[in-house]
Amino acid sequence: VASLIVKMRKDAPFTETLQLTRAIEKVVGRHGRRHPATQVFQALRMEVNDELRALEQGLRVLTARLDFGARIAVITFHSLEDRIVKNFIRDHSREWLDRPEWPEPRRNPEFDLRFLTGKPLEPSENERRINPRSRSAKLRVALKIG
Repeated sequence: VASLIVKMRKDAPFTETLQLTRAIEKVVGRHGRRHPATQVFQALRMEVNDELRALEQGLRVLTARLDFGARIAVITFHSLEDRIVKNFIRDHSREWLDRPEWPEPRRNPEFDLRFLTGKPLEPSENERRINPRSRSAKLRVALKIG
């Protein structure tokens, strides 16, 4: 897809999103209910807006400002977002860090959260039917303990 876009831009720059949409459809084809350009446009938006870095920064700032006993709840709609949230909470939930090269475990300076949801909460079938956009939503919740 990327190489086709580059090639087509050399011939003539895109002036409308419809041109890009048709180019993507030409390469990928049309399968299923979702348009093949949906994922490409999502990836472009995420990159242009630097959304993953902003999410990481937001989690750090929010966690630092939370009072003891407060809860943080994050809803993600993309697997890359969910991985960042999951890893952030996991890393902040480990009291001790242990590496093979260390003679003994060390206390984690970032230990300040506890998972309240082991696995993420996902919408029910009924919710997905009523609200199809919720299909990829995942909710993770943690408690501020430090």
